[in-house]
Amino acid sequence: MHDSDLLTTTVDEPTPVERDEATGVSRRGFVGRTGAAAAAGAVLVTTLTAAPASAKAARPGAVPAARAAKAQAAPGLPDAAAIKALNKPLVDHDVVELASLLQAREITSVALTQAYLDRITKFNGPFEVYGDNGGYNTFVRVATTEALAQAAAADSALDAAKAGTGPAQPYLCGVPIAVKDSVGVAGRTAGNGTPAFANNIAIEDATAVERLRTLGVVLIGHTICSAFSGVIAGNFAGNAWNKDYVPGGSSQGSGAAPINRLAAAAIGEETGGSIIWPAAINGASAIKPSLGLGSMNGVMPLSATYDVLGPICRSGRDAAMIMNAIAGPEPLGDPQTLDAPNPFPVLPIAPTPGDKPLAGLVVGIPQTDWMTRTVKNGDGTLTSTVVKESPQSLYDADHKAAFDRVRGELEAMGATVKEFRGCDITDYGTEGSKYLDGDNPYYTNPQVLETIDGTPVRPRDAVVFANRAEISYIEAIQAYAATQSAAVQTTLTNQYGRRAGGATATTTPAVPVTLEAQANLVGGVTNGARREGERRRRLLIENYQKSLDDAGVDIMLVMSIGAEVGKRNPANASDGLPLRRYNQIANDLSWPMVNFPVGQTSGAKLPISVQLWGPRFSEPRLVQAMVDYQTKHPEHHTRFPSDPAAPATRTATRTMSRRSDAGEGGAPDPFAHNDPTVTEAAASEDRG
Repeated sequence: MHDSDLLTTTVDEPTPVERDEATGVSRRGFVGRTGAAAAAGAVLVTTLTAAPASAKAARPGAVPAARAAKAQAAPGLPDAAAIKALNKPLVDHDVVELASLLQAREITSVALTQAYLDRITKFNGPFEVYGDNGGYNTFVRVATTEALAQAAAADSALDAAKAGTGPAQPYLCGVPIAVKDSVGVAGRTAGNGTPAFANNIAIEDATAVERLRTLGVVLIGHTICSAFSGVIAGNFAGNAWNKDYVPGGSSQGSGAAPINRLAAAAIGEETGGSIIWPAAINGASAIKPSLGLGSMNGVMPLSATYDVLGPICRSGRDAAMIMNAIAGPEPLGDPQTLDAPNPFPVLPIAPTPGDKPLAGLVVGIPQTDWMTRTVKNGDGTLTSTVVKESPQSLYDADHKAAFDRVRGELEAMGATVKEFRGCDITDYGTEGSKYLDGDNPYYTNPQVLETIDGTPVRPRDAVVFANRAEISYIEAIQAYAATQSAAVQTTLTNQYGRRAGGATATTTPAVPVTLEAQANLVGGVTNGARREGERRRRLLIENYQKSLDDAGVDIMLVMSIGAEVGKRNPANASDGLPLRRYNQIANDLSWPMVNFPVGQTSGAKLPISVQLWGPRFSEPRLVQAMVDYQTKHPEHHTRFPSDPAAPATRTATRTMSRRSDAGEGGAPDPFAHNDPTVTEAAASEDRG
């Protein structure tokens, strides 16, 4: 079965079955097509031995350079002379401005790249430190020599284009961009936030990286992420505005890099909040795309049919330009991309003209977008409860004032903004109907579809487990772990394994955690259970869409974080923070979301951000609204933090405890976790 079966919601596109018959492709056949790990049926898209980029074969179905370049060509760049007259520091320009200056040859890519490398040297602190390194710790590693060589090549191409002796170059040519530590770059480590993957070296570029490289982008290095891309809070990196504060996760470094000006932009990866949260907390502008808008080939997976790559930038127009570059179908690399309209509309970088650019747009504020209240108990444990009130009632004074102001600003721009019920994720229906008669038949739904080796399998588990089995997720870990030290094998087993027979840590006699037991669980889902899980996912999508349609709503306005974030805390990064309780729901629906800053807190002067989200493949509408807002209100996204004092070097690397943010102490709130299976288990415990 094609993985996108459960996600096809449009009636005028060919069915996934028709596509499979046309392409003969399944996820088992395409994921992990790289070297030794692929031979073992691996899903780790990076492998144990490095190979030069020149050794990488052309990837069938990759977006041709001409198509990618065309996506950069409309509607044009701002005037370079006007940008130069702003007299801003080089690293303070957004990508669109840098592109204009580079194309006009007002600046060189080498000088720009060196400026970022100098800031990294000054402010980042030591590399490969999965903890507090004393600096920003935005980058886990950089490739200085390669980056400068790429910049020099970009300058040569841009010089030739300017002189008329070479072809015109794409707008992103020469722009330094960072990528998350889960994304494959040929010849470089992809560590996924942990020393356990220090030997995981890409033998080819991820498709998104390949597309950026084709456009002449300078790949400056890998940004740090939460261990195993696990949680959306984060403690490794420092917040771009004050390194003592939480940076968000799991794409921690990618969220901070554009704002602390250690890179022009960055690529993040999200399964359940890992683009939106670090973007929101650092005050970046970002796009969490629909599933299938761009390829995930070459990215270390967490949950297939959830994982997406997206840009985290200084402005919405930057994010649009980069998303245009990495979007597009790739039938053999990621058949999920076949579900996106093709050709997909070029995302806008220019505002809608006129005083009422949002005229005709209906923005809904869902009143069932519940928030979480987390309280620390006397014994140090945490209790998280969903507060079933209007979410705005739980925002602190700064966030509530900012939210109300944004609502008024959107209305002043012509939008109709109204509250509506939305889809109540706590409404599972009744047991007698097998929990099918409520709003939510899928996400955290209590219906047990089957039991495998002592573990109850609920609708979302059935989908996630089956998809992991199809891409040989656990087998890939086993193949990699077998080549590593005993310590690494133990770490990976504790992270990815389970106890057979549904045993727990207190079972007597003790039952060990093994990867084999986990493989048996995820591979044991029957076809019937998987189909039922996928059917329920489609029903949830239909129910959510119906909630919008009944209210006449086009897109939604929410605030993922309702209070000022706290300082990095080894005990728990999400302690006491009001969070959107069901922050993963956009990923379960495969719907897109954009984030942009709208103010700052009165205390620590940290960013306040909002999000717009809506139906699958509504990116053009969401991005246009973000660009229009930022054109009318540039005061938020053009603000930057002051540089910190030179860091006091710290080099201690923390260790990883099971399903926690590597060494970030204890287990975080499971509803702040990125892995759908973790929140699914937590919901089961909540229900008793």
